[in-house]
Amino acid sequence: MVRSIQPNVESTVQSSVFPTLRTPSGDVPADAPRWNPQRPSAMPHHRYRPADERVALPLTDRTWPSRRLERAPLWVPVDLRDGNQALAEPMDTARKRRMFDLLVAMGFKEIEVGYPSASQTDFDFVRHLADSGAVPDDVTVSVFTPARRDLIDRTVASVEGLPRVLVHLYTATAPTWRDVVLGRSRAEVGELIRGAATYLMRRAEERPGADIRFQFSPEVFNLTEPDFVLEVCNGLTELWEASPDRPVIHNLPATVEIATPNVYADQIEYMDRHLARRDSVILSVHPHNDRGTGVACAELAVLAGAQRVEGCLFGNGERTGNVDLVTLALNLYAQGVNPMIDFSDIDAVREVVEYCNRLPIHPRHPYVGELVHTAFSGTHQDAISKGMAHHAKQAADSGVPAEEIPWAVPYLPIDPGDIGRTYEEVIRINSQSGKGGMAYLLQVHHGLDLPQAMRPDFSRVVQRVTDATGRELSHKELLELFRTTYIIPAEEGPVRLLSWSTSETAPGEHRFTCTVHADGRERSCQGTGNGPLSALTDALRAVGVAVDILSYAEHATGTGPDSPAVAYIECDVDGVTCWGAGWDTSVLSSTVHAVMSAVNRAGSA
Repeated sequence: MVRSIQPNVESTVQSSVFPTLRTPSGDVPADAPRWNPQRPSAMPHHRYRPADERVALPLTDRTWPSRRLERAPLWVPVDLRDGNQALAEPMDTARKRRMFDLLVAMGFKEIEVGYPSASQTDFDFVRHLADSGAVPDDVTVSVFTPARRDLIDRTVASVEGLPRVLVHLYTATAPTWRDVVLGRSRAEVGELIRGAATYLMRRAEERPGADIRFQFSPEVFNLTEPDFVLEVCNGLTELWEASPDRPVIHNLPATVEIATPNVYADQIEYMDRHLARRDSVILSVHPHNDRGTGVACAELAVLAGAQRVEGCLFGNGERTGNVDLVTLALNLYAQGVNPMIDFSDIDAVREVVEYCNRLPIHPRHPYVGELVHTAFSGTHQDAISKGMAHHAKQAADSGVPAEEIPWAVPYLPIDPGDIGRTYEEVIRINSQSGKGGMAYLLQVHHGLDLPQAMRPDFSRVVQRVTDATGRELSHKELLELFRTTYIIPAEEGPVRLLSWSTSETAPGEHRFTCTVHADGRERSCQGTGNGPLSALTDALRAVGVAVDILSYAEHATGTGPDSPAVAYIECDVDGVTCWGAGWDTSVLSSTVHAVMSAVNRAGSA
């Protein structure tokens, strides 16, 4: 529905191409620089309030901007609870167990496994973990419960027999939630939380041999008055008798992102400074991604004093998702910090997550997406190709394996090999690609090291094909295109050698004898020169072909005596400059074929 526009804004222009859009047409703001002609949109932005009008932001002398991330926080995956409740098809016990086993194998030591009072499936899974002995000795299981006695009872019943349990109690505390959802005053919500926390502690005391710890989340912390959060959290720290060797967890979620990440960092640093008995509290964060800045919120929160981060693998969760633990951990890794979690086979992790969530992971998702280590752009490909060659040379010169020396390859923040990726997909060829990319693929996959001067020539050939087809070329298709462009012309062109031989008649003097098919007939020719190729070009003059060799390169395509050799030759053929290539187990044969390729390509130019 088209809304009426705001006062003092001119009528919007209706787009003829996109008739549902209202092209901004108000006056350019008076204070806008001349280079910015953007006009006000008719969208009703006045309906929304900035963060500083919604919640007090008391911190002014922040110190977090000058800190560095030097160690990983405690990572706590909530895929089996928070992530699971966001799925169209929540996980059954089998899928939950597969996800749990993955998380354990990756090295997570605290795992939120469910919301046992919310569904029989979640309750049954927690019982499955207890009955099957699936929880390793150093892993703590976390379960989630609202601040209601009957639901606390159900939660406590679910964890019977588990050796180490964290019970995660939560209640919404922000004013809008208090007024709209709970219908309670600030004092009433505080009493509700304290009553539930007291009841939870008594229920835990009924199991004297069990190791049960407590966590509290003031839901929508980022929109709750800071003094109220402190009042509630400090009261629970005292009530639960927290100590340094048995700390409580206060988890401060950005349940719905409403501000830039620096605001959340300020809120966390304020809590870090003012929480009572700080050495008995683990300060935890749980950012969501409503503004697309969940990762930044978590990173800045850790700078600000957070010690624990809750999130999901690859960011699954309600609305736009929870913070992405994989991205967070590998961001640290890319800064030289041990992530404390194993991502050495990222594709196996992705496979399990996609299977359990029944959701695909975007091909551009950081680190794990199918295309994140792939370059199509020609300039990027050239830089990567040179970077990989430089890296290999550094490793060889230092005598250290390539996978152990410092990584510094342009456009690749980490070595794809470190997370189980091959280099096969680093460079791919389409209409945006350049000479460096196609040369890299031919070298890596087929042993062809095209001379620098030849690469623009083949790049133009590749460009014509990709422009015409509009699709990507595989490395096999690239090789076939190289073969048809440079190898086949020697065998199928209008000028062909039907037979030939060469001999050294005297020191520094060579004779080339051949039968040539040209102009539809066969002729026997002979030429001399200071080498086999100069003798060949002399013989070709007999059939009216003037050839001058401008540059030449050759190399083996592999190791061993039977490895084919490839030769690249640039020739001036009757005034036309052209490249040719030959491929044979004989170096001499490959060079002869390369000359004939250039001759025939020049004739068809």
